[in-house]
Amino acid sequence: MNIHQFLIILLARYKIALYVLLATVTVAFAVTLLMPDKYVASTSVLLDVKTPDPLVGMAMAGMAMPSYMATQTDIITSERVAQGAVKLLKLDESPQVREQWRKATQGKGQLVTWLGSLLSKKLEVKPSRDSNVIDISFSSDDPAFAAVAANAFAQAYINTNLELKVEPARQYAQWFQVKVATLRSELENAQSRLSAYQKQTGLVSTDIRMQNVESTKIAELSGQLVVSEGQTADTESKKKHAGTGDTLADVMQNPVILSLKSELIKQEGKLQEASLNLGQNNPQYQAMESQIASLKQKMAEETKKILDSINTANSVNMQKRSELKAAIESHKQQVMEDSGQRDQIAVLERDVESAQKAYDTVVQRYTESNLQSQSNQTNITVLTPASEPLARSSPSMFKNLLIAVFMGTLLGVGGAFVAEMLDQRVRTGESLGSATGVPVLVQFKKDSKPLGIRGWMKKMAGAVKIRPRFRKAVTVV
Repeated sequence: MNIHQFLIILLARYKIALYVLLATVTVAFAVTLLMPDKYVASTSVLLDVKTPDPLVGMAMAGMAMPSYMATQTDIITSERVAQGAVKLLKLDESPQVREQWRKATQGKGQLVTWLGSLLSKKLEVKPSRDSNVIDISFSSDDPAFAAVAANAFAQAYINTNLELKVEPARQYAQWFQVKVATLRSELENAQSRLSAYQKQTGLVSTDIRMQNVESTKIAELSGQLVVSEGQTADTESKKKHAGTGDTLADVMQNPVILSLKSELIKQEGKLQEASLNLGQNNPQYQAMESQIASLKQKMAEETKKILDSINTANSVNMQKRSELKAAIESHKQQVMEDSGQRDQIAVLERDVESAQKAYDTVVQRYTESNLQSQSNQTNITVLTPASEPLARSSPSMFKNLLIAVFMGTLLGVGGAFVAEMLDQRVRTGESLGSATGVPVLVQFKKDSKPLGIRGWMKKMAGAVKIRPRFRKAVTVV
């Protein structure tokens, strides 16, 4: 079918199309008049995603994600927010509403849930494309109720958002409270173990300076030991080579012995002179011998004193050396014991420090969670509260009639073609030739009349008539 045939059929069946169009427009007009008026009230909420949280001091990373606005939209349209709006509107307290619920559900389920689902059907949420503003719209046949319901949904959304923020913080606070008590007990046990060990060992600090004092003492005692060992070796050598003491340096250099030797030499010289002049029985000679013997006795006694002092000094040096060695060993053992004890104290102090850090961290988190659980502030603000709409949003007479004209035209054209298919007729010479298979030789036309609707449509059909080039036809006017 070409355009010419389409227009010819429409021309022949135009009354059907016209009647269908008129019927459609009439029905749309009547329905529009009978439809109840609908009013839409809108409120806008602003979501602050850049200002840091006053409790934690930083902006939440999740608020900057593209899915944040979509998540907030889903929260607004959730059953929880709808039920919160029902409670704010106090619809569940109305006896009439309760009676309607019983009739509709026969008393099954919950009234708040049923009302929430009804209100959600009249709710429309639109997030802005390039901003953090969300529009909440509610439609109702009562303009005042539409405004009140839109504001109730906005407030319910704010309350729900606050609850979603506070409830986890409250749970965390309870968990941290238990954990704080546990960590406090662990900290007290660690401090008790450290104090008990310090009392047991007598060490109160792991300061390295205390260990340096012991090392200094050991060094001093080692120096004294070296000196004592030198003195002991000297006295041992003197004792070993003392003999009768005549060749001992201490004896030979002793001033008393030197004085006695000098006096002895003088007396021996006098005795030798006296032996030439006097006899051995001479009292003077015997007196000289007695004096010489006395000098020798004194020298022997003095030598013995020197040898005894050397032996005594050697014994003292050996005893001192033993005492110094014992003292050094004692200090070394003490250093080793102190080192092990200080290591143990360091371990206990690290345990106390770790327990203190864990306790402080959990206390800080508990404080933050406890503050968040008591918070009554959110990052959501009502930007524009809903007001009672002055004009209805639906039904729109112009919009409905425009749609009726469009749909009526389509239905009318479709009806005309359905009628043509049920009762096909020959409208043009081309259709006659196609139906019989015989070429049309002559076509007669009626006398021209003033153009009406049919004439105007027929003229349009002739203007778009397309003749095939391979067909030759004779037309007689």
